[in-house]
Amino acid sequence: MTPIERFKHYAGRIARYNPAIHAFIHLRLEEAEAEAQAAQARFQDGKPLSAIDGWCFAVKANIAVKGLPHHAGIGAYRDVIAPEDAEVVRRLKAAGAVVLGIVNMHEGALGATTDNPFFGRTQNPRKEGYTPGGSSGGSGAAVSAGLCDVALGSDTMGSVRIPSAYCGTQGIKPGAGLVSEDGVLALSTTLDTVGPHARDVESLRAALSVMTGQALNAEPVSLNGLRIAVWGAGREGIQDAVEDGFSVAVSRIEAAGAEASVAEPPGYQYGRSRRAGLLISEVEASAIHAEKLGSDPEGFSKFFRKLMAWGVARPAEEVELAYEQVRQIEAAAGRIFEAHDFVIAPVAPQTAFSFDEPVPENQADFTAWANFAGLPAAAVYTGLSPAGMPLSLQVIGPKGSDGRVLDVAAALETLFGAPQVPLALQR
Repeated sequence: MTPIERFKHYAGRIARYNPAIHAFIHLRLEEAEAEAQAAQARFQDGKPLSAIDGWCFAVKANIAVKGLPHHAGIGAYRDVIAPEDAEVVRRLKAAGAVVLGIVNMHEGALGATTDNPFFGRTQNPRKEGYTPGGSSGGSGAAVSAGLCDVALGSDTMGSVRIPSAYCGTQGIKPGAGLVSEDGVLALSTTLDTVGPHARDVESLRAALSVMTGQALNAEPVSLNGLRIAVWGAGREGIQDAVEDGFSVAVSRIEAAGAEASVAEPPGYQYGRSRRAGLLISEVEASAIHAEKLGSDPEGFSKFFRKLMAWGVARPAEEVELAYEQVRQIEAAAGRIFEAHDFVIAPVAPQTAFSFDEPVPENQADFTAWANFAGLPAAAVYTGLSPAGMPLSLQVIGPKGSDGRVLDVAAALETLFGAPQVPLALQR
């Protein structure tokens, strides 16, 4: 498609499907059309600015887009208009990206259902009444439903990868510090990372190259002989469909020639580590939002206020212990790559679930490790469960291996196939 055709395609799909899915919550279609027209002129002159010139993007509500609300899904900030673009958005626009608007998220990025008390509930495009995950649920849903090419999310303990898994998209959490967080209303300055969702790995690569300013060029990789650490199989609390799907995926990876062996991340204790990450997030969020909490407490849900208050009430030594746990996990993480090239694990212990069901405590058990250790981690679609919900695994690499993680993800995408827009939304 030309840039104008692409814009009209997505604008039409947003008009048709977004009212039911509720992924986009603020649109800028007039400005986006002007951006598409500028890209069209470059297209006709044969002088595109980049590989993403004319692509249509969605942006999570905690990432500033000039002229649009910048609230991170928090009611207290609903009237805050971003005076400037976040650095990552500025880079995308400078490369010719067409920004369609802002997508919904879990309040304050502290949660993984995107059932937002101020901005509404985002539906999983795969099944009405089911969560798209979070906190970047609107981003995962927008890509899954075919409402944009790429959507930006943020990932604190799995918030790009979990929506990717639940909605059936590809997604990557880059290594710590690779993408600028300037202009992002953070949950945790220690753990947050901005990353993209897309329907194929090469779109992730093209977007991330612009976002980072680094050419993450594709280098085809063979799975044959690749040393893979397999993590997460057989855990208590993992859903049968996820366990079975992951087992099948590992078998196919081994059949392609990879050398797979079971290995747990050193120093990582599921529940204890997850609670440390949550405490850090609660403490840092309470500091970030202290002013608004004082002036507009009702602009935060009772649940979010309770979480932040819990963090503030913890003794200093308990908070320091949480930070020390994360430091120890990061220091130990490299040991697993002494005998293995990459780690693969399920993204989440369950597939997407109904909003009527209790939220599982273990959602981030497999994803949080990469945040604590500062490692790149990509969610890769592997097929559908017997109930028709997406299955996914994550590829995790050592520090500085973002391009190689995408290379392995691309090889797995060839093996399993790229995710498609759900059948009901292909009309």
